[in-house]
Amino acid sequence: MLDFHKNHKLLVGTALFGFLVLSILVALIPAFQIQQTQPLPTIEAFSEEELKGLRIYVEENCMSCHTQQVRNIEMDNTWGNRPSIPSDYYYSKQRQDVWRQSPSLLGSERTGPDLTDVGKRQPGKEWHLLHLYNPRIVVKESIMPSYPWLFELKEESKIKESDYLVPVPRKFINSSTKKVVASQKALDLVSYLQSLKQAEMPKNPTVSFIPSSKENKPTANAGEAVLPDGQKLYMNNCAACHQADGSGLPGAFPALAGSAIINDENPETLIRIIMEGYDARPEYGVMSGFEEILSDEEIAAISNHERSSWGNNAVAVTPDKVKQIRVFVKSLQQ
Repeated sequence: MLDFHKNHKLLVGTALFGFLVLSILVALIPAFQIQQTQPLPTIEAFSEEELKGLRIYVEENCMSCHTQQVRNIEMDNTWGNRPSIPSDYYYSKQRQDVWRQSPSLLGSERTGPDLTDVGKRQPGKEWHLLHLYNPRIVVKESIMPSYPWLFELKEESKIKESDYLVPVPRKFINSSTKKVVASQKALDLVSYLQSLKQAEMPKNPTVSFIPSSKENKPTANAGEAVLPDGQKLYMNNCAACHQADGSGLPGAFPALAGSAIINDENPETLIRIIMEGYDARPEYGVMSGFEEILSDEEIAAISNHERSSWGNNAVAVTPDKVKQIRVFVKSLQQ
């Protein structure tokens, strides 16, 4: 029995052990998992100006009032086209330097609107500059504080060609002869805000400039039914997300190599995911279904390629099996 009330060393040791275990589970393991995240193919790295703006965003503690996380609930549809995933934060989660860890940008309150897609909602530079100088200029009901220290009032005679003038209405300036000039910090911060555009998820490249998957010539293997080229179909429809080697993108799209679903003796779950799509794991992006895009033979070919590649080893799928599941899926939709 643990005799805590008499053995203080046991009490302290148990508490220390519990602290270490919880620290590993809550802090260390998630930290290593975050480092494995990869960016979406459609996300661009920050420019030098945008990266400086990110640091100013952190310095001004903007995340105390603004979030950058779109949740998978209906009320968040106004802030983005899809729920946020770890890959969305790949570049913003990089260390700032040797001494400073990456900033936390998610935020916990929405005193102001979510900024995940603000670069699309408000693309204009002047709007953001006016909003920073005095939010009431562009949003009368705003309770956001002003940031006048990011600007400078200058006499017209002292304004340089390199200065960026902000078109502030005269009634908001405490001078009849001076004009508002944006500092480099203000311009960098606006560049960062303009860069906040939710990246598009890779789409199925079944467009006119890519050969239609239906034009793939059937190939026959000994002892197997004649099916389209599964590898080519996979590359045209799946590789943009799951990668050519089936490794996926950590934090965005799951790996297919070694997947229990791919290697399951019963291929029903795999076939239904290809047909209906998948949105059961919040740490990954939403997958669209291919029910109306791919035929039974094409789904069977893709399934067989996935079930026999990258170390996977599962029995082949027949078009008849796919047809059977398609009928079942349609019966559920009716």
